[in-house]
Amino acid sequence: MLLSLAVAVTGCTSAGPADNAIPTAHPAPADPVGDRIGPLFMDDTDGMRACTAAVVHSRGRNLLITAAHCAAPRGVPLDDLVFAPGYRDRRSPHGSWPVTEVVVDPRWGPEENEGYDVAFLTVGPLNGRQIEDVMGAYPLATGLGFGLEVTVTGYPNNAVSPITCAGRTTSRSNTQQRFDCAGFTDGTSGSPWVTEKGQVIGVIGGYQQGGNSPEVSYSVAFGDRLADLYRQAGG
Repeated sequence: MLLSLAVAVTGCTSAGPADNAIPTAHPAPADPVGDRIGPLFMDDTDGMRACTAAVVHSRGRNLLITAAHCAAPRGVPLDDLVFAPGYRDRRSPHGSWPVTEVVVDPRWGPEENEGYDVAFLTVGPLNGRQIEDVMGAYPLATGLGFGLEVTVTGYPNNAVSPITCAGRTTSRSNTQQRFDCAGFTDGTSGSPWVTEKGQVIGVIGGYQQGGNSPEVSYSVAFGDRLADLYRQAGG
């Protein structure tokens, strides 16, 4: 199961060298806002990596966003996920937070419908505090369309610290958006797309589970159906 999971949650696979016109991701600076992003692990931070997630604002102050294929491959929610915000150099400066619930659209399903490749994760408290009270949170935004300047930050499986890249979104279809930057390899599925106003408007996932090359990434376009799922999850 762990071997099949490693295949299921990658979202990006290696390819040839990046086109010179495409920017390349660089190491993300450590800062309190960026530390709202972190890797997901199986069981604990010594276990297998299972993509990237970020803290988003919610009524319960305990919600993460990631890709559905990271947290519910073939429609089945994973058990024993933990989140390590601000993870760097094999250290978890803000602790590891247990995932207690996975919420995906039922239309994601066993067929892994690419139009619904987003999941919300509830995390339990740590030392009596909710994660948003410790880390802060990104607001979620829907219906903003395409052509937005965003910064995408994620955790490749072959790195011990996050990478980041800024660029402009484009449309792939009415339900999918695209972001071009080299470096987003295995492990970066679920990485949030954050606007200049600090809003999350996408996560790596969707078409081709986020992309078949590290130079091009995709996300579900955040619209009404994502807003409905967010409300269902407690947003």
